[in-house]
Amino acid sequence: MEEKKMAPWECFSIGERAVNLKSRRSTLQLDRAWIAVILVAGFAALAGCVVYEPVPAPAPSTFERSWSAALGAAQDEGVQISSEDRVNGVIKGYRGEQELTINIRTEASGNVRVEMSARGPKGSDPGLAGRISRAYDRRMGR
Repeated sequence: MEEKKMAPWECFSIGERAVNLKSRRSTLQLDRAWIAVILVAGFAALAGCVVYEPVPAPAPSTFERSWSAALGAAQDEGVQISSEDRVNGVIKGYRGEQELTINIRTEASGNVRVEMSARGPKGSDPGLAGRISRAYDRRMGR
C-alpha cells in the first residue's frame, strides 16, 4: 500500500485536533463533576428543609375545666374551701354561716353535670348558690 504523504501543516492540524479533543473531554468531565457536586449539594440542602406539622396539645378534659371553673367561681364569691375530693367530684366550703357543696359528675353521654347547693340558717344569704352559678357560667364562657 502506498503511504499518503501529508503536508506538514496537516500533521500539525491532526495533532492539534487530538489535543483539542482531549482537552474538550477533560473539560466535559470537569463540567459533569461540578454539575454532580451542585446537584448533590442542592438535594442535601433540600433534605435539611423539613417542615413538621405542629403537634396538637390535648385540650383539658371537660371534667377538669368544670372542676377548675367551679372551684374558681366559689372562691370569686368569697367561699372558703374546706375540702376538695376530685375523685368523687365534691367541693365543700363555707361563707359565713352557710355551707356550700358543689357536686361535679361525668354522665354516660360524656356531659358534665354540676350541682351547687348552699345550706345555712334562714335568711343568711339566699342568693349565694345563684351567684356562684353565674360566676361558673362566666368562667366556662357561657
